[in-house]
Amino acid sequence: MLDNFLPPSAVVLIAIGMAVQAHAQDRMPPIPADRMTEAQRKAVADFKEARGVDISGPFVPLLRSPEVMTRARAMGDYLRFRSVLPPRLSEFVILLTARSWTQQYEWYAHRDLAITAGVTEATAGAIADGRRPRPMTDEEEVLYDFCDELKRNQSVSDATYARMLRAFGEPGIIDAAGIVGYYTMLSMVMNTARTPLPAGAAPGLAPLPR
Repeated sequence: MLDNFLPPSAVVLIAIGMAVQAHAQDRMPPIPADRMTEAQRKAVADFKEARGVDISGPFVPLLRSPEVMTRARAMGDYLRFRSVLPPRLSEFVILLTARSWTQQYEWYAHRDLAITAGVTEATAGAIADGRRPRPMTDEEEVLYDFCDELKRNQSVSDATYARMLRAFGEPGIIDAAGIVGYYTMLSMVMNTARTPLPAGAAPGLAPLPR
């Protein structure tokens, strides 16, 4: 039995992958080019011009509303590539958001980007397991508390706000909240649409206990 040779977490993820393959259905698959509206074709062309690649992931279901897709792409262009937060920290926040929504595609798309940007393997593993990473840098600590409070309390304490202000200033607070909000929106879209992982990719997140 394969189960005898793998750690429990790997067995869980394999089981999740089998369940996804067996039961999930992509509710909003790619729209064939010959069935796109003029607005959709323009949104795709604008996306390719801005990003240099074809649409994928959340932008496939978002194309059902080309205006939303185009505006979401523009916001992502800033939050992902030009935010006040450096890539290591913005990717850290993205991983936290993907974990909070158990969003497999977002985790798949950003986990390796986060490691390349400087998030440690141990930190990414703890986030995937739903644990507080230890140790973290001072900047990661305050961002973790900020994101955790937003998720649990729908607000941020005075103490955490003050720490964020010292670390990142008001622009950094807004950008951090923007990253959480943007990737929450993408996670909601893909969880609704049941956007699948690319062929051959395995899910990286086990369900968290309710």
